[in-house]
Amino acid sequence: MLLSRTLKSSTFRLALVCIAVFSGTVFALLGYVYWATTDFVRTRSDREISADRAVLVQTYEKAGRDGLADLVTRRVAGRELEAGVYVLADPTRGVLAGNLRSWPPGLRGPQGWADVEVPDGAGHIRLRATYETLPDGSRLLVGRSLDELDRFVGIIKTALVYGGILTLVLATVAGVFVTRRTVGRIEAMNAAAREIMQCRLGNRIPLRGTQDEWDQLGENLNAMLDRIEELVREVGQVSDNVAHDLRTPLTRLRGRLEQASQEADRERCQALIADTTRELDVVLTMFSSLLRISRIEVLDPRVAFRIVDLDRVAGEVAELFDAAAEERGGHVKFEGTGRVPVLGDRGLLFDAISNLVDNAIRHGGPGDVQVTVRNDDQHPTVSVADHGPGIPLEERKHVLKRFYRIERSRSNPGSGLGLSLVAVVARLHQAQLDMGDNGPGLKIQLRFPPAGSSVGEPARARPQEAAG
Repeated sequence: MLLSRTLKSSTFRLALVCIAVFSGTVFALLGYVYWATTDFVRTRSDREISADRAVLVQTYEKAGRDGLADLVTRRVAGRELEAGVYVLADPTRGVLAGNLRSWPPGLRGPQGWADVEVPDGAGHIRLRATYETLPDGSRLLVGRSLDELDRFVGIIKTALVYGGILTLVLATVAGVFVTRRTVGRIEAMNAAAREIMQCRLGNRIPLRGTQDEWDQLGENLNAMLDRIEELVREVGQVSDNVAHDLRTPLTRLRGRLEQASQEADRERCQALIADTTRELDVVLTMFSSLLRISRIEVLDPRVAFRIVDLDRVAGEVAELFDAAAEERGGHVKFEGTGRVPVLGDRGLLFDAISNLVDNAIRHGGPGDVQVTVRNDDQHPTVSVADHGPGIPLEERKHVLKRFYRIERSRSNPGSGLGLSLVAVVARLHQAQLDMGDNGPGLKIQLRFPPAGSSVGEPARARPQEAAG
């Protein structure tokens, strides 16, 4: 089964292409080595033959043909043909001295080089020879046996052939090994994906701890699966919370409608209808908040984000909510540092800071709310602090969930979606959301990436606030 998948995989086909290219390159290199080696050996042999011939020609020039004949006789005494071939012939090609009985046929012209075959006992021997016509018409031939060269070339050829075959085999084995390893990793991912599709959302792609590209891919996919599992869990929780939170207002609506249908007093009936309308407005507001959160989650930051002055946005929020804080015996104090650029969506940032300030006013008790904007190590940061009871440490990770409300705040109006919207906006902007103690009270901080950094690979940022 695995072998079949291996042979059908694109990795194996790519491996075959690589093997073909690699093998072709190796064989071309081996061919060049063969040609260069044999050419070098042949050239060196020719130089040795030429040097030997030059010595003989010098002897002829000094001692004449008889002196040359004596030297040739001494050279061939007791030597086999393989050790060297020397022939001195008269103008009619009759042999005067040497270790051949006759002048080799086929040697035409006054001088030159040739590969000739001459008899040697019961067989023949191949020679590489050079010949020359001397001034008196005599002919001189000097040669070397090609048998040694042929044996050397044969050894080289055999080594290259075996080397090429071994290279091809090793390349094929390596290709199959790499392919099987790759297919094995992919099959592990496919198996994990099939398990996850069977509603086993807790399963994850196995990692080997090698930190190679497969582990990096697995880590990214596992992070994506973590997010998907979280979203699926949130959808289930939202459904449960919507059903739970709607039960009470819908029950009240039903009761008021029944009262209104049975009420004879017109003014009392109108009052019940007005209460019903306000209750419906609360429900509609809750659904509007849910829809807004859902739309924010699918927003593309590359399209929506621009350069925004965070200091200015937070200042506008503080000014807007100061009157509401004053009704509760406090003020919204703002502390800025001038222009603080951040890459984001102005409307969403305004809504997120507004929700933080509104929560601080409604749940922070009497007292001032402090809104602070600063550049923290090139990271634009906005914080909202109150002096209320705060949020217990064990509750802080839950209050960012939709519809979640701590017990003491259930008597206050609200839907439990304010901090959920803040969390979604922070995630979209890749901002870090931190909750801390204000001693007393709660301090929530949003720390954004530097304005020049990439957030979801946005389009080139352009100023959104030129005026107003």
